Amino acid sequence: MTIKKDKLKLYGFNNLTKTLSFNIYDICYADSEEARRHYIEYIDEAYNAARLTEILENVASIIGANILNVASQDYDPQGASVTILISEEEIAPDTDVVCHLDKSHLTVHTYPESHPQKGITTFRADIDVSTCGRISPLNALNYLLDSFDSDIVTLDYRVRGFTRDISGKKLFIDHRINSIQNYIAKETRHRYNMIDVNVYQENIFHTKMMLREFDLNNYLFDITEDQLKLKDRELIRRQLKQEMLEIFNGRNMPTIR
Repeated sequence: MTIKKDKLKLYGFNNLTKTLSFNIYDICYADSEEARRHYIEYIDEAYNAARLTEILENVASIIGANILNVASQDYDPQGASVTILISEEEIAPDTDVVCHLDKSHLTVHTYPESHPQKGITTFRADIDVSTCGRISPLNALNYLLDSFDSDIVTLDYRVRGFTRDISGKKLFIDHRINSIQNYIAKETRHRYNMIDVNVYQENIFHTKMMLREFDLNNYLFDITEDQLKLKDRELIRRQLKQEMLEIFNGRNMPTIR
């Protein structure tokens, strides 16, 4: 889905900064210390620095940005980070870009972790797509949602600064939007429950998403539902839903019975 923008006659460069931030969560249950270790290893391999770099390079292509510099790192014992500096215009090959303005960049950081007593494990990926000028991070929204197995997603979109038209009038936003949901594909909207918290006068938009369907087998690692006793299935189901609701609501909640 591409943003449709009216053609604006501007005075000079478009100085608006548009930033799209994701927190993406994948929840899983691993029934032993060994299984939890294997899950972390699996996540570290599935979303290592090389894979994340490929995803962000595709984002740059989708939004029409030019890549200036790539820095990536896998961490011990777990996690990875990638930062890509981008620009709207092409830069000569011999240009020094180390000090390029930090308003145009793509970043991703991963955080695999597990509960100290229960079998709950959580993978979080934080992604920022920040652009300056005509290019918009919203054009890569659906690609990024499709690139991760996401049970819960929190999205923040903000337009900062201003630009001017040829008469000198300030423009604090250059496209129409009343919700991030406007730019999410229909099939994705049908799969998630969504809540908006928007501050329109500040051009701040926030959307929270949680999967509608819950199939226990989709959350079990190295084990299937039919291998569990009925009482264990119910306990694990409650623990998983507790974890998801707390992440979705951003606070600890009473234990689900």
